[in-house]
Amino acid sequence: MTLLELTVVIVILLSLIGLLAIGAATWKEGSDRSVCILNLQAVQKGVRSFSNLYGYLPGNSVSGLESQVIGAGRFVETMPVCPSEGSYASGGDVIPQMGSLYFNCSLASSGEHEPVVTEDW
Repeated sequence: MTLLELTVVIVILLSLIGLLAIGAATWKEGSDRSVCILNLQAVQKGVRSFSNLYGYLPGNSVSGLESQVIGAGRFVETMPVCPSEGSYASGGDVIPQMGSLYFNCSLASSGEHEPVVTEDW
């Protein structure tokens, strides 16, 4: 094996490793986005379950809504955490209208952690 052949093999291997690294980073971003959207969905469904169970309509105000939905023994066991270091902001003490979210991720403004369809939540 000559030095030129060995150099070509090393260049090809480094190129493949570079492509693998790019693919792994993209996969991680996609999985973080999915987990974040699942967190938003869990809280949204918890709020909807709470409002259905206690007879609240969208737009009604409920004192301490977040603590009524999130916590041990509640509809969502623990406060969700965005896997991409984003932060969640709640909608306060108002049951959201259908199609609007109670929780929003700070990374949604960049278009990363924003669900496309929320009407069935």
